[in-house]
Amino acid sequence: MILAVTMNPSVDISYHVESFKLDDINRVEDLRKTAGGKGLNVARVTAQMEEAVMATGVLGGTIGDYIVQELNKSNIPNDFLKIKKESRNCIAILHEGMQTEILESGPALSKEEGAAFLEKFEGLLANTSLVAVSGSLPKGLAANYYQQMLKISHKMGVRMILDSSGESLSQALLCEKKPFAIKPNTAELSQLLGMKVDAEIANLKQTLNHPLFHGIEWIIVSMGGEGAFVRHGDDDYKVTIPKIEVVNPVGSGDATVAGFAVALNRNQSVETILKTAMTTGMLNTMEAGTGYIDVNKMNEYFDFIKVEKVD
Repeated sequence: MILAVTMNPSVDISYHVESFKLDDINRVEDLRKTAGGKGLNVARVTAQMEEAVMATGVLGGTIGDYIVQELNKSNIPNDFLKIKKESRNCIAILHEGMQTEILESGPALSKEEGAAFLEKFEGLLANTSLVAVSGSLPKGLAANYYQQMLKISHKMGVRMILDSSGESLSQALLCEKKPFAIKPNTAELSQLLGMKVDAEIANLKQTLNHPLFHGIEWIIVSMGGEGAFVRHGDDDYKVTIPKIEVVNPVGSGDATVAGFAVALNRNQSVETILKTAMTTGMLNTMEAGTGYIDVNKMNEYFDFIKVEKVD
């Protein structure tokens, strides 16, 4: 089973209006509500690929209840730490070709709540073959919280995919026992190392030689429409994707993580793992909903992905 962790989930609400008027009334007829958060997107796509998955994290209040209801409607097993504080809403207003976002920060967790989730996390790992931890940490948790989760995963013998950024990722990479896989983009690599990292292959090869990345089995550097640069052990790969019509790019990175996790969990070849990951990421961009793919298109687009080993 794949365990998909979202520490700060939300209800994502998108309002579509023809024109957005400040200091006035905006009436909305076209809206969408989704159980949101990077790990929940991973769980949804994993479930659509018919792989056993469990969604977990921390949530509370009526918003938390709504998230659980939505997951149950989609037949996605879930087991969250429930708290009394209210989980968050994240609002996107789509208007005149633009997107204005209003993002709540979410509840601040106490030290006791943080410890309680670590205990739950360790229990869930007993029936887990692979864990994907995605997104930011809620307020109240120390920057090394993912590092603590990583140590528990190693103790339990479960491989961890960590898709985060900033200080929480930096702290995890300082751990003696590294994540099994990470998925940064060039901007996140630049932030992590305090230096400009561009998408040139030679630059990426040199960047990933940094001691911070030693011991990580898989590093997938996302490059958007250009595909990805991947280091697996001592081997480097360039993955190229076809040009497609993008409907909604939000969540494509999470769909990539889901495809990667599913193929990895099925013990498939390096080429198949990379092609599966890129295909699910592409398919997400072709759908209006976030964290959704049309599995009937998997084989068609899978064949368009090109994986080249880079010397």
